[in-house]
Amino acid sequence: MTEDKKTSAQSFTFKAETKQLLNILIHSLYKDKEVFLRELLSNASDALNRVHFEMLTNQNVLDADVELNIRITADKDERMLTIQDTGIGMTKDEIIENLGTIAQSGARNFIEATKDAEEDLAQVIGQFGVGFYSVFMAAEWVRVTSRSYKPRAKAVSWYATGEDDFEISPAEMNERGTKIEIKLKKDAEEFAEDYRLNTIIKKHSDYIGFPIYIGDSEEQANAQSSLWRTARNEITDEQYNDFYRQMTMEFEEPLYRIHSVTDAPVQLFALLYIPSKAERGMFSARKEDGLKLYSRNILIDEYTKDLLPEYLRFVQGVVDSEDLPLNVSRETVQSSGLMPRLKKIVTGQVMRELEKMAKKDVEKYISFWEEFGVFLKQGIASEPMATEKVQPLLRFKTNTNPEEWSSLDDYVERMQEEQKEIYYIVGDDPKSVLLSPHLDYFQSQGTEVLLLTNPMDSFMLMGLTKYKEYELKSVAQADVDTTEASEKESEAEKIPEDEFATLLELFKETLGERVEDVRTSNRLSQSVARLIVADDNFNPELQRVYRYLGKDYEDPKKTLELNPSHSILKSLLAENIEADLQKEIIEQIYDNTLLVEGLHPDPSSMASRIQNLMEMVLDK
Repeated sequence: MTEDKKTSAQSFTFKAETKQLLNILIHSLYKDKEVFLRELLSNASDALNRVHFEMLTNQNVLDADVELNIRITADKDERMLTIQDTGIGMTKDEIIENLGTIAQSGARNFIEATKDAEEDLAQVIGQFGVGFYSVFMAAEWVRVTSRSYKPRAKAVSWYATGEDDFEISPAEMNERGTKIEIKLKKDAEEFAEDYRLNTIIKKHSDYIGFPIYIGDSEEQANAQSSLWRTARNEITDEQYNDFYRQMTMEFEEPLYRIHSVTDAPVQLFALLYIPSKAERGMFSARKEDGLKLYSRNILIDEYTKDLLPEYLRFVQGVVDSEDLPLNVSRETVQSSGLMPRLKKIVTGQVMRELEKMAKKDVEKYISFWEEFGVFLKQGIASEPMATEKVQPLLRFKTNTNPEEWSSLDDYVERMQEEQKEIYYIVGDDPKSVLLSPHLDYFQSQGTEVLLLTNPMDSFMLMGLTKYKEYELKSVAQADVDTTEASEKESEAEKIPEDEFATLLELFKETLGERVEDVRTSNRLSQSVARLIVADDNFNPELQRVYRYLGKDYEDPKKTLELNPSHSILKSLLAENIEADLQKEIIEQIYDNTLLVEGLHPDPSSMASRIQNLMEMVLDK
């Protein structure tokens, strides 16, 4: 600084909150110091947008013909970094207001938000309008020289070291705009490397709508032209896929893409992708869920989780809103009232596209369902308000169509006359559930039953209790008319009632307190026995949920129902069968029912009994 400038410099003291804020920024550790460059480039882009808007209605602007751009120059030996824009510039009063008290409305809130020592402060810098001050994470001192777009305005300089004071002085600057000179700290000299600057620009500011140049190069460091703001008919499939690969570093092409633009109720550009696989690739660049959020081509948040519900977290892509003020947030925007509106729009777009895919490209939708269906089930379990929207997207396999996926509408169309409920059965795997004794009656009647064998199904059923006018009912608890089945059964040779009563007592005596009761079944045709809970208020799905969550729960005693026409039970009453063999068979029948229900505490314990039964049979 020259001698005459020193004499004309004025010293100002930062406000108390600003001092405290500077202390936080200078003396705290951050995960990403590079955030300061993102903030300064965002401010420069703001300045360029403002002067561009001014020139639309005002021809009396200094340097009206100058290119709107940002230029970054670095001197590694001197540890100097300079960022200069041809934006709107600032007058003396504006530079004092903007840089001397810029945080007067946000500093106090920022400080409150960062009291938690575990908070990553770099994540909330932009939320309270204190972005400029992040430069002191990397700077020993900063000088900002600016000249306003107003032709008669004079250049002014602002200088600070991050201490209590800053200085304002006259400056020499012929061109319009702002120049920020930064003396880098020794541990921040990496930011004087051109390759490092290129990397940061590509990550955070690649789609700023004005050229960014590094050094004397006339080649842009940023792409500038954002794909999501380009007309769909001007983009090839290859360009769409290249952008996806660049963003995610995934080798496989996306399964589906959504490119949309809305003007009302808010202006929004979105380019979204559904990956081909739920699991991220080994070299994926996207390590977290969330969309990239831009405001006017400025990256605000790399992983925004507030634009889609949790059950759509697999969607990747970019959302850019003209209506999101840059001075509200750079990274964390939960406090903005705009976010719920953006979320509603983006969620609606995704759901409509999924419905469209399900109707017009069934094969692709099935591929989607097999990868991401569990996420939609989670949506019904965790977000009751989403149930109605998600229901049409659900797909199931059934006992009558075990190899094909069916929607609930498909099921309803195939329902039998007089059927009032949608039946389902919950099991541990697709093959064993088809062997469940609870299906006996429904199989014999040709009644279709949804097969639910994914752990998430039990959680889903907590929210999916009805579809249209049809209640969902478990086959284990369904109240069905067995009159016709009983008539058919009467034709079969059933065990006489007095003999069967003896058999029931034998089961009760053998199983003791392990069962609530043993009784005759009017529902079984192929199976020997089944376990049920007689209490109509019992919820087996809730029991499974507790089990999956590892929570303690009281497993109610169950009633064992026996099939009076089954050949095994008839043989069990034979006069020549030994009591020991009789008891072992009863124990095995009970264990089999536990196994089918997924309730057996130790299936391997059956091995010794099965071996014993084989020896007994061979001895005979």
